Amino acid sequence: MTVVTPDALTTTAPVLRKRRRVWGWTAGGVAIIVVMLFPVYWMLNVSLQPAGSAVRTSLFPFQLSFAGYAKALNDQGGHLATSLIIALGSVVFSLLIAAPAAYGLALFRIKWADAMLLGILISQMIPGIVVANALYSIYNDIGLLNTVGGLILADSTAGIPFAMLILRAFMMSLPTSVIEAAAVDGAGAVRTFVSIVLPMCRNAIVSAGLFTFLFTWGDFLFALTLTTTRDVQPVTLGLFMYIGAYVNDWSSVMATAVMASIPAIVLLVVAQRYVAAGVTAGAVK
Repeated sequence: MTVVTPDALTTTAPVLRKRRRVWGWTAGGVAIIVVMLFPVYWMLNVSLQPAGSAVRTSLFPFQLSFAGYAKALNDQGGHLATSLIIALGSVVFSLLIAAPAAYGLALFRIKWADAMLLGILISQMIPGIVVANALYSIYNDIGLLNTVGGLILADSTAGIPFAMLILRAFMMSLPTSVIEAAAVDGAGAVRTFVSIVLPMCRNAIVSAGLFTFLFTWGDFLFALTLTTTRDVQPVTLGLFMYIGAYVNDWSSVMATAVMASIPAIVLLVVAQRYVAAGVTAGAVK
């Protein structure tokens, strides 16, 4: 026969309360995740249903149909390719400008460096519609409307400042002894930047490039303002036009949305550890 002492009851009660509290928080977290991910599930569910209204779609895709994907790929494949070209071009252009600029601001004694950083931060606060309207007037004069290059430049206005801030914070945390050793060995500023600094900043570069890609991939404002024809349309604008044309065929619309989500999801999964390291490393010296 087991005898339960008062001391055992006193010890067990807090443990049980702690377990109940942990299970309660876990259940609450799972409920929040389910609510947040339900639109994603509904998007995937409707895309796999036969063509029709999303309201009358069953909760589960009992009758799988890939006709929506076939139609979406046929109609929106060109827009997806355009978005991919613009996003990759913005990443390359933004990093080519931001990395040397961050290197100079972080490791050189540049006069008015603080004022430059303040200007970068202020530029991030300007509403996008203001920038888009200004760019429309300039693009109309120099012939950059309805061009891939014009959209790359426009989307880089958001990617370059963000990449500069991320890269500068990371470069300031680099050990100065490594850079001084490179100088002692005869390496100049450019050689040090290319051979020493950039390899050490891999995590920050991946983080800055990933966020620039996401900014560009999800851009709608610049795409709507700086394109007036169907010759050059990113997938965000193509999807917007698609909804108006096929409002009664939501399987094709949702299939387009699923295909547009895949590149961002894949990049986030692949680069997750680089993003975590790149964003947090600059905050610790």
